[in-house]
Amino acid sequence: MAAELGAAGFEGGTVRYGVVAYRLVYRTVGPYGRPTTASGLLALPLNREGRLQAVSFAHGTGSHKNDSPSMQRGAFVSAPVIAHAAAGAAGVAPDYLGMGKGPGLHPWMDIGSETTASLDMLRAARAFAPRTGHALERKVMVTGFSQGASAALGLGRALEAGEDHWFRLGALAPVSGAYDFGGTWLSALLDGRIEPKSSVLYAAYTLVAFNRLHHVYDSPGEVFRAPYDSTVEALFDGAHTGKQLMRGTPDTLDELLTEHGRELLAHPTGPLAAALRTTGAVCTDWATGAPVRLYMATGDEQAVTANTEHCRQALHKNGVDAPVVDLGAVDYQGSRHLGSNVAATSAIVRWFGELRQQ
Repeated sequence: MAAELGAAGFEGGTVRYGVVAYRLVYRTVGPYGRPTTASGLLALPLNREGRLQAVSFAHGTGSHKNDSPSMQRGAFVSAPVIAHAAAGAAGVAPDYLGMGKGPGLHPWMDIGSETTASLDMLRAARAFAPRTGHALERKVMVTGFSQGASAALGLGRALEAGEDHWFRLGALAPVSGAYDFGGTWLSALLDGRIEPKSSVLYAAYTLVAFNRLHHVYDSPGEVFRAPYDSTVEALFDGAHTGKQLMRGTPDTLDELLTEHGRELLAHPTGPLAAALRTTGAVCTDWATGAPVRLYMATGDEQAVTANTEHCRQALHKNGVDAPVVDLGAVDYQGSRHLGSNVAATSAIVRWFGELRQQ
């Protein structure tokens, strides 16, 4: 396990056990509450008997269905789950709706369906665990990276509200999230504080994904310039890879967006504004007595660190002490954002381990 984590760019120093991993396909609901299925990764430590504490990990943004934990072994997207299991926990990771083996399209940054997919994955893991000779404890440690940071907060809020009769929130450790999605993050995207190509991809994904749920525009030509108005939506169908998205989109926002498209992101109105308020409320409308730490990396080129400060202040207003852990100048394949996931994983594995001993 240490070698496999190392090959993925992650630290192997916290490995204590071998790991057996399962893909679970389970029942859940879609954004409108209709029954559907989703998949996820359950990773368990070998030769560790009895009850295990679950660690729920929510992964970062992907475009292809395979950009999800249960679809890739020894890879960036699955390594954090494996690391927690190798340290002695039950690693539980939803692929999200429309990802992995789930049908349909992925409702990106839809906190409601990310939350239900995460909670139902925990329930599926609890139902499956006895087949392996284990049982899951009530307290769940919750973490997530990038998109998954907001998903982790959504799950933490649901657990704190008692939305499951068994599981309770044990600790919360989101990493490099775009918590103030419709404010701080979109402003940074539009004014050049996010890496240019990332801005293009995220702007396209935002408009396409939110339009599918909230009817943001009538036709792609309203928000995307030619020739991208006829191609961009198809790129986010779950069958195109990140490389294909890179090749199929321009290098600048001015080449991608019409004036109306830019204005819509700069000053959202109507259904988009309402949806963005919901997405951006993950830190603002609840409190917990569980320990919370917010992880970030200096100079993050995708999730500007003002998002983390926004979340810290919002939680503080509700009486939650959520110290910020600055991971420093950490890089992975030239990305500070991706590097924060690698560095935070080992730090969070150790922190959760310490909490389990208390």
